[in-house]
Amino acid sequence: MDFITGFFLGPWSSAFFIGNMLDYTALLIAAGLASAIAFRAGLFNIGLEGQIYAGGMAAGALLITAGTDTLFPAIFLLCAAALVAMLCGALMGLISGLLKVYTGASEIISSFLLASALNPFVDYCITGPLRDSSGNLLASKPLGENLLLMRLLPPSNLSISLILALLLPLIVYIFINKTAAGYRFRIAGISPEFARYGGINAEQYWIPALALSGALGALTGFFAVTGSYGIVHQGFSGGIGWAGLAVALIARKRPLAVIPAALFYAYLRAGAENILLTRGVGFNTTEIIKALVLILATIKLGKMRNKKSIFVKMM
Repeated sequence: MDFITGFFLGPWSSAFFIGNMLDYTALLIAAGLASAIAFRAGLFNIGLEGQIYAGGMAAGALLITAGTDTLFPAIFLLCAAALVAMLCGALMGLISGLLKVYTGASEIISSFLLASALNPFVDYCITGPLRDSSGNLLASKPLGENLLLMRLLPPSNLSISLILALLLPLIVYIFINKTAAGYRFRIAGISPEFARYGGINAEQYWIPALALSGALGALTGFFAVTGSYGIVHQGFSGGIGWAGLAVALIARKRPLAVIPAALFYAYLRAGAENILLTRGVGFNTTEIIKALVLILATIKLGKMRNKKSIFVKMM
């Protein structure tokens, strides 16, 4: 059918579609890695959506406030904005970690409730102090061209955030698989009981794991504001956090596998948007197609993994 062709081939039909797909891939890599870090520690960070939202707003607020000061070079301001965003997300994750370690509160509930409680505050900041009163949008004024990440494939939204995002899984992979601290972190997440038997206190990794997960989530917000949109608008997180959770699950919590998983998910989204815009297909239909393709791909991966396990047992 025509809309099926548009779904699978549409994302590759122009540089604009390809660039936007890769730009969304960058966001999903960072968000998916944030979820994967928590998973590797045996935790669930359900507040990722709020961490992206709050971190992006914090970065945008700094750039808007300091952007008119010519004493600071743009690269300094961008690095400072990224740091502020990561500190904001890390603080949110840190609170959930502290509550889990010292009160026994579930990080699933605490991370979600904390993010939900902060969302109205972020909305207020965007629609209040940061809002551009000269426009009709619930958004800040556009960031200056010098305060945006360098674009790679204009007129699409693709920026160097893709390159930066590709480095993150490699760094996390080296830490987890090539360092002694990473080994203890990995063992503590796989089996806390076995870790304790080996003299490793699994609980001591919960706080830093959730803090790092929150920091990576907020960095996703920084990428969105300074790379994808160039503006801080209400609701800019747009489900990226939940998509990142799906990406981490597809990648089976493996850092390097987050990259192809993010690209696959972004491809499905780009195909759905293409037929929505060019074929007149309803939104519900595109979501059904995305779900079917995702389920079939997951089943296929599961079958391949089962066959490999059988083969190993035979050997």
